[in-house]
Amino acid sequence: MAGNITLTIIKPDAFGAGKAGKVLAHLEQQGFTVRAARVMHLTQAQAGEFYGVHRERPFYGSLVSFMTSGPCMPMILEKADAVASLRTAIGATDPAQADEGTVRKLFAESKERNAIHASDSDENAERESRFFFSESDVLAAK
Repeated sequence: MAGNITLTIIKPDAFGAGKAGKVLAHLEQQGFTVRAARVMHLTQAQAGEFYGVHRERPFYGSLVSFMTSGPCMPMILEKADAVASLRTAIGATDPAQADEGTVRKLFAESKERNAIHASDSDENAERESRFFFSESDVLAAK
């Protein structure tokens, strides 16, 4: 059964360009409710740990560098079938291939500077939410 929470991060490119409010408004218009949010500047260690699943990939170093380049905004979002709904709402990683009206089509600069992160499974949504938020925040969102 699909869960009702997911994690998203408005990445440093969108946050730094003053698009965080527009991204958030777009997600709320798509039916998502924010259950927890914070603004933070990831350290190299935090970004390295969070994206550790990609450690062996060629883009890992540039991803960690990018995610530590400025503030970002992790959020726990709620909606029925949250993970799949959010991935549909944000669009393809490459904004040139993203559907019209998706977050990445509207706000991303490139495949590498793609405005937003979204969990890819219910299990990762829980794990990633706990990375940024307390257990009580995560439980309150459920």
